[in-house]
Amino acid sequence: MFSGEIWFWRGPAPWHFVTVPDEESAALEAVAAMVTYGWGMVPVTARIGDTEWPTSLWPKNGGYIVPLKAWVREAEGIEVGDTVDVRLSVGA
Repeated sequence: MFSGEIWFWRGPAPWHFVTVPDEESAALEAVAAMVTYGWGMVPVTARIGDTEWPTSLWPKNGGYIVPLKAWVREAEGIEVGDTVDVRLSVGA
């Protein structure tokens, strides 16, 4: 489990994310080759609070980011700038 701040990427297809810290990203990198399905995406089950969902980590700047869909943010009442605790299970 790790804690991170929710941030928003405005790009052509806007998304909300939490950045996986360096130490956890390094541990993920060690198993990524065994589970990735392309473009460095790593399938996981993510959990914030009482909400759990299947997703994929996106590679970014040598680490990973967790995409947060609108329904997850709504279910947990979280917004940009909030700090959340995230639990990941690899290979979901």
